[in-house]
Amino acid sequence: MRSIFDFVIQPKQSRYSNVKKVGDKELILNTEIFNHQYVSREATVLQTPIKFDTPISIGDSVIVHHNIFRRWHNVRGEEKNSKSYLSENKYLCQLDQLYLYKKNNKWIPQSGFCFVKPIENNDTFNIDKEKPLVGVLKYAGDDLNALGLNENDLVGFSPNSEFEFVIEGERLYRVLTNSITIKYEYQGQEKEYNPSWV
Repeated sequence: MRSIFDFVIQPKQSRYSNVKKVGDKELILNTEIFNHQYVSREATVLQTPIKFDTPISIGDSVIVHHNIFRRWHNVRGEEKNSKSYLSENKYLCQLDQLYLYKKNNKWIPQSGFCFVKPIENNDTFNIDKEKPLVGVLKYAGDDLNALGLNENDLVGFSPNSEFEFVIEGERLYRVLTNSITIKYEYQGQEKEYNPSWV
């Protein structure tokens, strides 16, 4: 079944990423359904939309918005699926809910989005571990390339524009491309920040 405007996707493994392997044991990290940090964000494309052409193909891996797979409780306390729920293990995903797709083992951002890797804070008088509003451009699309910004550039972004993702063991921020405010020159002491919990 194909949708007119939406992708049909399924979670890569399961709806929630609640379990972490520690040695030969499994550690349950979360038992709540409403916590967005533990909702899976990686999916596989089952069908593409009919209405428009897209470089994304059936079988591609994609990074999507957490609310697609998330469950919630209504005002009566009843557990419900998201509005994206189609049938068991199938969900609808709108184009603006899909941020990144994988082609030939390379992640490519959708137009309007980019991913930034935070850097360590080298300010000795600050207790924050990462430098605020600055990072290394990890995944940049054609819209940023046209402005002279490329992957591995040091950039600044506007406050409250970042949204945290963990992609292939790296903690990244999804940032709207129009929220990238400046390109910095490297000073030589910048170091990418990837906390141990990732």
